[in-house]
Amino acid sequence: MFLKWFLLIGLALLAGGTAVAVEERRAEPLTVAAALARAERANPSLAAIRARYQALKAVPSQVGSLPDPEVSFNALNLPVDTFDIPQEPMTQLQFGISQAIPFPGKLRLREEAAEWEARAAGDAVEERRLRLLRDVEKLWWRVFYLDRALEIITANQDLLRQFVEIAQTKYKVGQGLQQDVLLAQLELSRLLDRQLQLKGLRTQETARLNALLDRPADAAVQLPDKVEPHLDQAPSEKVLFTLAEQSRPLLARFQNQIEAARSRVELAEKELLPDFKVGAFHGFRSGQNPDGTSRPDFLSLKLSMSVPLYFSRKQAKAVDQRQSELIREQFQWQDVWNQVRAEISAALADYRRAREQVILFDQGIIPQARQTVASMLAGYQVGKVDFLNLVSAEITLYNYQIQYWKTLADARQARATLWAAVGGIAPHPTLPPAGGGPGRGEKNGEKHHAD
Repeated sequence: MFLKWFLLIGLALLAGGTAVAVEERRAEPLTVAAALARAERANPSLAAIRARYQALKAVPSQVGSLPDPEVSFNALNLPVDTFDIPQEPMTQLQFGISQAIPFPGKLRLREEAAEWEARAAGDAVEERRLRLLRDVEKLWWRVFYLDRALEIITANQDLLRQFVEIAQTKYKVGQGLQQDVLLAQLELSRLLDRQLQLKGLRTQETARLNALLDRPADAAVQLPDKVEPHLDQAPSEKVLFTLAEQSRPLLARFQNQIEAARSRVELAEKELLPDFKVGAFHGFRSGQNPDGTSRPDFLSLKLSMSVPLYFSRKQAKAVDQRQSELIREQFQWQDVWNQVRAEISAALADYRRAREQVILFDQGIIPQARQTVASMLAGYQVGKVDFLNLVSAEITLYNYQIQYWKTLADARQARATLWAAVGGIAPHPTLPPAGGGPGRGEKNGEKHHAD
């Protein structure tokens, strides 16, 4: 009986573990598009600034409305000796309502200023979104490069182990040197050290990526094995500047802040004009006149206005303040525009440099280095090439392969920065694909293009 239950429990645990393993195998790799979509949907920083925008959208109708009317109840001319309401003819119980009315145009200007501020907040949301997507894409490509570098290192460890076996075999038959074996083992140790460093860097980068995606810092990040290596030719600086001026939310934000500052200047100038307050009050009287008739009620009307008596110290100074704020916003816009153009120029230069390097590595340097290693390996096996030169050539090839993926990742990161700098306008493809890169873990003498 106990054996039967034990077997059932074991089968259940095995089935559960198998299901988990199958589920893990079915987990889809995190593509760039999936990472960007999740960041836009789940990032808490972006959600917070969106909530601020929603709050500011509710402000214009508030500041553009009249102040709440005031309702009052008063007892007038009440005799304090008897507190008898009918005793005195002037005694009355008064009910009234009054309304403050700002000078015409003030409410409109307050509402306009708040609307411009809300629009600026909306632009800030879009700017934050672009920066978030830029950061996510740059981190994604950083992790992708580290994955490819680790794969190349693993492949080169296998190759160096083969070199060790060849060197040991030649040493045993008296055709090789013991120093060749030691040299190969030393290079294996160096590769292991480099592997440990890259794994540490990947852990750091994945933690940063998970933070932007609102995931646990230690959540596993599995990326696709291959990517499209095509790199478009970027437009000219002039075209990118035009796109940025039209589309960059950061510039639109400061432009809206300028309009808000203009509205505040006009409002400050109107504060030199008086505000009004109107009211109507009905006084109820009781008792009779000497001739026996009932005492009539009283109606009181009220009109008052503020007098800007101290305008030279208050309202005039407020106008100076608002004008200075307008000038500040205009200079800030110019400063931001200069920064945007510098950002575009730097990103464009980085992208063009990296793109040219990717083509050079893929079509020139790596094929030549691969052929060199294959030739040296064949020469070493027949004793025509020194082992040190063979290992040096293999290390050079592996460094070029890693550099290729780093340069491709740099180009993609520069493209993401450029994309965000111009306001989310991606460059259009104008050149044929640059070609694939060195395959994952490929052998010397073989070439596989990435999909």
